[in-house]
Amino acid sequence: MAQGASEQAEVATKGVEPGSTQGAEAGSADPAVLDAGASLFKNNCAVCHSAGSDVIVGPGLQGIEKKRKEAWLISWIKNSQALISAGDPEAVAIYEEYNKQAMPSFAFSDDEVKSILAYIGSQANVAAAVPTTVAGVDGATPGENVGTDAIGAVGGYLDIILVVLIVVLIVLVITLLLISSLLKNYLNKNRQLDEIDNEVVNQRFDFSKIYKSKAVRTLVVLIFVVVLLDLTLDKVMGIGIQQGYKPQQPIAFSHKLHAGEHQIDCNYCHTTVYESKSASIPSANICMNCHSQIKKESPEIQKIYKAIERNEPIQWVRIHNLPDLSYFNHSQHTQVGGVECQTCHGPIQEMDVVYQYSPLTMGWCIDCHRETPLNTEGNKYYDNLVKMHDEASKGAFTVSSNGGTECSKCHY
Repeated sequence: MAQGASEQAEVATKGVEPGSTQGAEAGSADPAVLDAGASLFKNNCAVCHSAGSDVIVGPGLQGIEKKRKEAWLISWIKNSQALISAGDPEAVAIYEEYNKQAMPSFAFSDDEVKSILAYIGSQANVAAAVPTTVAGVDGATPGENVGTDAIGAVGGYLDIILVVLIVVLIVLVITLLLISSLLKNYLNKNRQLDEIDNEVVNQRFDFSKIYKSKAVRTLVVLIFVVVLLDLTLDKVMGIGIQQGYKPQQPIAFSHKLHAGEHQIDCNYCHTTVYESKSASIPSANICMNCHSQIKKESPEIQKIYKAIERNEPIQWVRIHNLPDLSYFNHSQHTQVGGVECQTCHGPIQEMDVVYQYSPLTMGWCIDCHRETPLNTEGNKYYDNLVKMHDEASKGAFTVSSNGGTECSKCHY
């Protein structure tokens, strides 16, 4: 589970880390040190420990840098079993308290361990400064949409406004008809009308003249054709688009709990997210890294045990699915492009049940390629390309500028 320093430095720059909170009151530590510590903690420690006071598998680490000496912590994190075997009183006490659950050894340097401790220390200020609930939704961030409200919220409000306007219009029409009827009755009973006025007041409206009119018939046919074309185009354009798709999964897994509240990095479960064409679906063994100790009696966790006993994979229902005619490489976007998980998957750390946040259409992808600038600094491969681009255009050097909208990039 341990990773080298160079690999961790790369991970710190990749994608996004759900639940990450870098507050302004993070102490006097170097931001680069805090970032490196955050990456190390979330990729290696967050599975068993929280940066707060919550007990997961092991104890919460809030204030640990004050409770233990730095030298002892470095030795403990690097090789806890060596301290236990040597009979260190503190090490043995922790080992006994947490059911003799052995902590793995980590091949970290002293500086890497210190960066983890700095990050843990910084979280005390951040936790105190940032509220954890919004309108009764645990873990949500103020000012952000939560769950399925992130999609279609504006459309819902527009529907309500249209319904209200229609109701108001109907009320106005009925009111005008009542006023007209009252005035007509009043004039007939209380006024002596001459022949011309009487004809005007009591004239009968001939509805047959409306539907017999060529202009009205033409207008009705035109409206019908336009509505029919609009509905047809909507259906045709919507084929294959499953935005908002939220199937029921065989196990009630909550990304909000794991990626949001417990801050488990995406890379821990989806192990190939930065290395492969596709992000892997975690096996039951990855789940058991935690759930061999946590909530073992939960009915949902028991489903994982049964899958392992039967030597069968968990039948997760796929949500994000591109057509076979399209080529998409996950690592090209997350590792090379540095695209954040939320860019395509939405606020995944807030979803109890995952749904398709983005439309994933060709137009949506092309728009992103046209708008996203390439990071070419320090990469000599792009020097001549950037120079040629700057001579021909004043705009930013985007993915599209590098051929990112050519058909053969995605279809070949």
